[in-house]
Amino acid sequence: MKQMSLVSLLVKDYDQTIEFYTNKLGFVVAEDLPFGEKRWVTLKLPDNRELVLALGLAETSEDLALVGRQGGSTPFLGIVTDDCLGEYDRMKNLGVRFQGEPKVEPYGTGVILEDLYGNKIYMNQEPE
Repeated sequence: MKQMSLVSLLVKDYDQTIEFYTNKLGFVVAEDLPFGEKRWVTLKLPDNRELVLALGLAETSEDLALVGRQGGSTPFLGIVTDDCLGEYDRMKNLGVRFQGEPKVEPYGTGVILEDLYGNKIYMNQEPE
């Protein structure tokens, strides 16, 4: 095995999720194709060719119970940025929820944000 290429995210609505991840977090749509009665939707960060976020429409009660709880009490996804404070301010102005403010740690400056369902995402700027 060589690398990870896909992470799945259960969602209640494709379009609302696409809007949040693209307009607020800066992702881009990699694919949005019909897939039977469903859609095959993948999102990625603009400079990341290796890993995509695949949206899966939650339909069963088991899936619906997991929406917003993908990582439990820990972030299900980590994002690296060159400007944590700038991204924090930009996203906060767009209504993104954060768990506190960015903190400087030995491994960088980071903060946990929540997506539209409450899934936790860790955003980190590595130390110089």
